[in-house]
Amino acid sequence: MRISLFAAALVALPLLAACGGSTSDKSADVTQADVSKALQDSGLKDAKFADCAAKIYVDQGISQAGLRLMIKNDAKNASAQDPESLGMSKEDAEKARTATNKIITDCMKQ
Repeated sequence: MRISLFAAALVALPLLAACGGSTSDKSADVTQADVSKALQDSGLKDAKFADCAAKIYVDQGISQAGLRLMIKNDAKNASAQDPESLGMSKEDAEKARTATNKIITDCMKQ
């Protein structure tokens, strides 16, 4: 069970991210609940793990634009491994990578 969660954490970011699209300042903020729902909608069936991962992504300080890219599920980009190639800024991409590593260590303990 934990191995499948580990695998889900490793692929969560690429499955959620998509390139393109414009955002406006008037868009509603992406919340931890939005990220958790996107993780679950993309196939992560453990709600507790998705909530833990979502909290880490939001707490890591990824910008709203970066979070919006993460929750836009675009299957044609699901195989991309580098968040920057998916349209994230270098800063957000680094935060996303750091968050993913934290998810592996922190959320696996639950």
